[in-house]
Amino acid sequence: MSATPAITIERASPRDAGEISALYLASRAEALPYLRRVHSDDEVRSWIAHVRLATGEAWVAREAGRILGFLCLDGEDLDQLYLLPGQLRRGIGSLLLAKARERSPERLHLFTFQRNTAARAFYERHGFRLVDLNDGDRNEEGEPDALYEWRRSFSGEPL
Repeated sequence: MSATPAITIERASPRDAGEISALYLASRAEALPYLRRVHSDDEVRSWIAHVRLATGEAWVAREAGRILGFLCLDGEDLDQLYLLPGQLRRGIGSLLLAKARERSPERLHLFTFQRNTAARAFYERHGFRLVDLNDGDRNEEGEPDALYEWRRSFSGEPL
């Protein structure tokens, strides 16, 4: 019997842009089919390669060389957290979130779409609290969103 490859959390590099872009597009198509598309796939690929990976921090969850999830962090702003379709409920999102808490140990905040009930439940299970609901005027998609915040002081949990 062979051992299962370990999932590692690593800093993303520019060479990961293509795989991260494919994961992002696939994840949004599967998890958010109702979401209005405001950018072409090529625009998304360019944004990830030239903007998202060039600012803040980007981390990937990798298993046997394959990227299964990624996270982007700008200080206390958790800007992106996406998993490859079919990879939910394996602890990958929790590993990525642990990295975000390690990098920003006092506070994190994020936006998610109100209709994304799976993401909302995930963040709430991990100690995030709902701060604000919005009608969609603060995102490109025009989709009602929710602002969440996590603070170490909410639970006193160690990292």
